[in-house]
Amino acid sequence: MDESNPSPRSPVPGAGSGVVQEAVADLTARLGVDPADVEVVAVEEVTWRDGSRGCAQKGVMYTQALIDGSRITLRVGDTTYEFHSGGSQPPVLCERPTE
Repeated sequence: MDESNPSPRSPVPGAGSGVVQEAVADLTARLGVDPADVEVVAVEEVTWRDGSRGCAQKGVMYTQALIDGSRITLRVGDTTYEFHSGGSQPPVLCERPTE
């Protein structure tokens, strides 16, 4: 393989889904970068233990029910960002994941 012309990254399963595109749009707006600068690292289907969707904040009460959703990992440059989605809520940036 020619090292000066590396092969493109393999697409991550689920990277084209609507919820992932919402997360990418959110991140590009936050950072002021082009969507092409955002790499989808992973998309995992998860069942969150409660309404915090794996991003609990101290002192906040959450619905105690299982919630199907996704953990979306994005990268811009050397920094990764984790977005959590679930239920009818859009994906949110989770700066301190609790699960």
